[in-house]
Amino acid sequence: MARDVSDTTPIGARSELVDWIASGEKPRETWRLGTEHEKIPFYKADASPVPYDGGRGIRALLEGLQERTGWAPIMEGDHPIGLADETGGAAISLEPGGQFELSGAPLKTLHETARETAQHLADAKAVGEKLGLGFLTLGMSPLWTRAETPVMPKARYRIMTNYMPKVGSLGLDMMYRTSTVQVNMDYGSEADMVKKLRVSLALQPVATAIFANSPFTEGRPNGYLSMRSEIWRDTDRDRTGMMAFAFEDGFGYERYVDWVLDVPMYFVKRDATYHDVAGSSFRDLFAGRHPRLPGERATRSDWANHVSTVFPEVRLKRYLEMRGADVGNLEHIVALSAFWTGLLYDETALDGAWELVKNWSAEQREQLRADVPKQALKAGIAGRSVQDIARDVLALSRAGLARRAYRDETGRDETVHLAYAEEIVASGRTPAERLLELYHGRWNGSVMPAFEEYAF
Repeated sequence: MARDVSDTTPIGARSELVDWIASGEKPRETWRLGTEHEKIPFYKADASPVPYDGGRGIRALLEGLQERTGWAPIMEGDHPIGLADETGGAAISLEPGGQFELSGAPLKTLHETARETAQHLADAKAVGEKLGLGFLTLGMSPLWTRAETPVMPKARYRIMTNYMPKVGSLGLDMMYRTSTVQVNMDYGSEADMVKKLRVSLALQPVATAIFANSPFTEGRPNGYLSMRSEIWRDTDRDRTGMMAFAFEDGFGYERYVDWVLDVPMYFVKRDATYHDVAGSSFRDLFAGRHPRLPGERATRSDWANHVSTVFPEVRLKRYLEMRGADVGNLEHIVALSAFWTGLLYDETALDGAWELVKNWSAEQREQLRADVPKQALKAGIAGRSVQDIARDVLALSRAGLARRAYRDETGRDETVHLAYAEEIVASGRTPAERLLELYHGRWNGSVMPAFEEYAF
């Protein structure tokens, strides 16, 4: 989740909200990618969850990583809740159930992303081993009940925990038991943003299918290949989904701002205090007539924090966030970034991707989004299977990466990072299906081997 910001500059007009998003525009030569991934800590001795406190808890893990990396602590009251690399721009944060997240620095190439992720995993593993901890590479906690899952000491999460059951049946599972990977991408103009947003929204279920990796809940198959993705379908319809309005004529920054304005708020932060205003209107705060905060007017930080609490399949901030994939191992994480970088950062590939999706209707896109969590590559749209579409999309992405022509020290270009996804699509077997084969075969109906074989 996003790190909450503090900027007390008052917002005087709706146009300032539009300008805030427009300020993310960057010339092509400065486009970067930022990869984020979560992972679920566990005690190696018995595959039990890791609480925040205690000599071998999440706090101790953060403190060990602070000592190892020199990154600055991010505090909430007396609790370290993350670390910040104040030089490079990366950060470590905690999700509600203790999922440990790296928000990578904005980097130029996938080679840098692979090195950054590998270094972080090495650091986490080194500190974790001293504490007897491992980290799962699955998109959902496969064993523990919600009640068994620890709770991190972050005020915004307490507010969200109270609110989620009012707006969906699975929001608490999203918060406490899922684990994702995403990549953040730049745009050059409003028109460029719109094109990238439309392509990535339409293809987000294809990415979900390729990287499906969450088939277990509470020790058993849950009936889905990406249960994490299914959970998002019943989390909070006001702030999630496929944003059909993004495909309507005239869509741009202003239409997105109007949608976010109408998404109910979670909180307002003043100094170190989080005020629970869950379900209320940002428009009321904007107008200075919020019933729970009389006299308060919206600030820039209120807007930035509110934007971080909308969760569509692709989120627009001052960059675009691809949010559709379960986490996996190192190759899996970097392949997700490669998939989107090849498509969105090469004009020919982007044009080709738009040709693939431009005639899909809103109803077809919604049906695909509904089908993929269970069927993955076997789902279909417009008379074609997701597996066939994925082949075409990966070919476009590969060509885009080849044209970028960024090479590592051995002379390999960025297409090397796409091989993981290409093998999945060629075989037709998602990571989740391979897990299920193990469960029904060598694992003898137990998820416990995952804590050894599918851990960082």
